[in-house]
Amino acid sequence: MNLHEYQGKQLLSKYGVAIQRGVVVENASEIDAALKQLREETNTEFAVVKAQIHAGGRGKGGGVKVGKNDAEIKEYAENILGMMLKTPQTPGGLDGEGKLVSKVLIAEDSYAPDFDACKEYYVSIMLDREKKRNVIIYSTEGGMNIEEVAEQTPHLVHKEHIHPHIGLQGFQARKIAFNLGLSGQAFKEMTKFINKLYAAFLGSDASLFEINPTIKTADDRIVAVDCKVSLDENALYRHKDLAEMRDTSEEDPTEVEAQSYGLNYVQLDGNVGCMVNGAGLAMATMDIIKLSGGSPANFLDVGGTADAARVEQAFRIIMRDKGVKAILINIFGGIVRCDRVAQGVVDAYKNIGNIDIPIIVRLQGTNADIAKKLIDESGLEVHSAIQLGEAAGLVENLIK
Repeated sequence: MNLHEYQGKQLLSKYGVAIQRGVVVENASEIDAALKQLREETNTEFAVVKAQIHAGGRGKGGGVKVGKNDAEIKEYAENILGMMLKTPQTPGGLDGEGKLVSKVLIAEDSYAPDFDACKEYYVSIMLDREKKRNVIIYSTEGGMNIEEVAEQTPHLVHKEHIHPHIGLQGFQARKIAFNLGLSGQAFKEMTKFINKLYAAFLGSDASLFEINPTIKTADDRIVAVDCKVSLDENALYRHKDLAEMRDTSEEDPTEVEAQSYGLNYVQLDGNVGCMVNGAGLAMATMDIIKLSGGSPANFLDVGGTADAARVEQAFRIIMRDKGVKAILINIFGGIVRCDRVAQGVVDAYKNIGNIDIPIIVRLQGTNADIAKKLIDESGLEVHSAIQLGEAAGLVENLIK
């Protein structure tokens, strides 16, 4: 689950991480009050107006503006609110539709009073799956173009792996500060910053923290100016407060609806819809579709307790994708009963109507014989298969 920048900063602040302070605004009528609050809390002259969407590269799309006075700040906030912001990371990139900006953050000027005396760094924390350890990735080249830095000058990007049992050690935080070229008070502040940031990462069960830029101010403070946070959804049951921060308007509406029915669904761009029970079987099914000459249009796991109603909802969600030319239903009945799935297919066929694409069904396991009889006696145009390879062959022939 992704958080907005202002939500990520709220999380960091709870762990004592120094952040760029700001006030969130959702409509133009709130701007004046937000500016007044910001002036009282920060005594800042300039202010930065930042679009709050789940995508990076906002500055490149015009979603980040620096206002030098109240009039400029208000104008930028009014212009950014409601705009369709296009960035390299929004759907379709800079040539796509973009994302609607429904919130802006009016934040203090963390670079004051001396912009030239400030220095930007890149700091992130994530899991290195190959090494099975959390890793802190950092660079002296912070800012908007960190991807280019990693590609063109990889020696400027450093990594510090954290042992899972003993955690982040003091010498590691000092090593990071040293490699960033810091000394004196700034060195001490960076070591504190890294320790608090890592504590926040562990404490929130996050999968990604990206602080870009992290800045050293003119008076040697270390501040998180931007903040990208992704949380592990499997751990949200331990963080009710963080779960409440979810902004479903930033997510694919079909995926959100699927979750409400207990379905694990991810939209892809292929031509064969998949309905499978179990993530491993779903991945194998997608592989064999690809090998057969097709391309999976989605990942859809109906789970181990699927009933006819859930299968029908899954059917409806798949059918919304106009790019789907065939649907492969691949169920192994261990916990789930195959006859329930078959009944869901029959019900969906009758209730939806006008299904003009081929349906291939492979049901194996508990009550598979009853399931086959249900489908065979339904009179529906459904193709049955026993082996996965046989099902893939049907997909290939029917698509052609």
